[in-house]
Amino acid sequence: MKVVCTNKKAYHLYNIEETYEAGIQLYGCEVKSLRLGRANLNDSFARVVNGEVFLYNMHISPYPHSREAQNLDPTRTRKLLLKKSEIKRLAGKVQERGYTLIPTKVY
Repeated sequence: MKVVCTNKKAYHLYNIEETYEAGIQLYGCEVKSLRLGRANLNDSFARVVNGEVFLYNMHISPYPHSREAQNLDPTRTRKLLLKKSEIKRLAGKVQERGYTLIPTKVY
């Protein structure tokens, strides 16, 4: 698999205890931008809200040949697709002091 982008800061600023693999809910023009490598994970993080996990501040540049992309915010909130058991485990960990959810790579 081709790695689209990595969050190099995450490995330096945080102690990574566990990693999970999740899907991201995207629009078609965002998928095309990712294939071109036009994404950035710097300053992005995730939160558990009402039993769902959302990714904040992930920047995906608009695809230049799409009308749909003109109306989208490049740093919009995106839903992460995880199993319920994984979400419950993450929600428990995040409630502990000092824990946060940080994306490390997109592929």
